[in-house]
Amino acid sequence: MRCREILDKLETLSPRSFAEQWDNVGLLAGRYDKEVQTVMLALDATDSVVEEAVEKGADLLVTHHPLIFSARKSVTDGDFIGRRLVKLLQHDISYYAMHTNFDVMGMADAAADEIGLLERQVLDVTYEDDISREGIGRVGRLPVSMTLEECGAYVKRAFALESVKIFGEKDCQISVAAVSPGSGKSVIGSAVSAGAQVLITGDIDHHEGIDAVAQGLTIIDAGHYGVEKIFVPYIEEYLRRECARLTVIRAQEKNPFWIM
Repeated sequence: MRCREILDKLETLSPRSFAEQWDNVGLLAGRYDKEVQTVMLALDATDSVVEEAVEKGADLLVTHHPLIFSARKSVTDGDFIGRRLVKLLQHDISYYAMHTNFDVMGMADAAADEIGLLERQVLDVTYEDDISREGIGRVGRLPVSMTLEECGAYVKRAFALESVKIFGEKDCQISVAAVSPGSGKSVIGSAVSAGAQVLITGDIDHHEGIDAVAQGLTIIDAGHYGVEKIFVPYIEEYLRRECARLTVIRAQEKNPFWIM
């Protein structure tokens, strides 16, 4: 398949129009007309992921987080981002990122599915027209009421995590949950307004956590990687269904930090 045909499929799933204004999504390097046989999927285009894409003969690398965020006046091997881009282009590997457009059209419902969220609604509306209201995260009822401690264990199982960080009292009862994959700092207010009793997200620091609890919102910080890693199996399943002729492989990734 041509690269352009595959990107059309991905943008049918998650149109670029749903991305935030500050974001940088789409084909960020390479050729639209490249013939693609092998696609590699990853959360981030790290040095090891780019090396693996080269070693395994990938024709297209698709990641969630964009390698290029801000404007660049040059692409050289003088810095780590430039080196990655140069290597991709040297080996004729096209590179595509689907970030906040996938957060809105894909990731939010996928994360809600993992915890069985019922009667769900959009947590933070970022797009609205006469037909639909779409946005970041979801809020709804958990399948059963549980304590915060039980909810923490439930989230660990749902997302196959080694640990979670929790703000709030262990024995408080939880029945309404919000989930926002990635960094959830900006949706705390939306979760409070929506009547959520817990926000399942990542990247919550000390002050944000205790301030959320003061507003009646407990926090389960499952990590940025911890929840968003569902991007890879989601897109793998989609491409295998929509582009059956492609070989789709996962990059070898793991949580970028460890806890001693």
